[in-house]
Amino acid sequence: MKQLVLDLQLPALPSFEDFIRGENAELLYQLGCWSLGEGDVRFLYFWGERGSGKSHLLAAARAMLPAGTQIFFTDAAHDALPASLPKEAALIVDNVDALSRDEQIRLFDHFNTLKDGGGLLLAAGPKPPMLLLLRPDLSTRLGWGLVYQLKPLSDTDKAAALKRRAYALGFELGDDLADYLLRHASRDLPTLYQHLDAANDLSLTEKRPVTVSLLREVLRGDWTE
Repeated sequence: MKQLVLDLQLPALPSFEDFIRGENAELLYQLGCWSLGEGDVRFLYFWGERGSGKSHLLAAARAMLPAGTQIFFTDAAHDALPASLPKEAALIVDNVDALSRDEQIRLFDHFNTLKDGGGLLLAAGPKPPMLLLLRPDLSTRLGWGLVYQLKPLSDTDKAAALKRRAYALGFELGDDLADYLLRHASRDLPTLYQHLDAANDLSLTEKRPVTVSLLREVLRGDWTE
């Protein structure tokens, strides 16, 4: 019989510290400035491919906002923007490319409200502002502030991220195991992390070390919780 594994740990809040920077040090610095109100960073847009960590960084920036900040967060792929918001608020929008026509008009209005009132806007999408299929006036507004590309991690950076994740889970991931995952699994970090989490659960359940053989079982789907 398999031993059940009880996960009694509370999920850690996303942070900039647990994000592998790669070539994105300047973006992370500016996100920190945005969150802490340092410098003149009030409007920031960044873009990157699926699985590059955009949602993680948005959540990390949100977690760093000072206590008492009125925060409004919208994942445009699933949720609607707030109908109204205070002029001093912080608005965070993920998947900005998924905004409907009406929502685009609303975000345009929110941008002007925040600009006039000292508020903050942070948004992310898959392409630079002017290449998004949005209203031209909204694309222009998104490009008014700082704009950065979230550059993909190298294989070396991804291996380092996997090793850090494994260490947090309580085991050591050797170079051979990291290389196996990178060669045989989908290469975006969220998926790689899911495989690593599944391998850890299988290891604990069956009291086996994490090996290439165990990873192979996970990738084949031979084991489910």
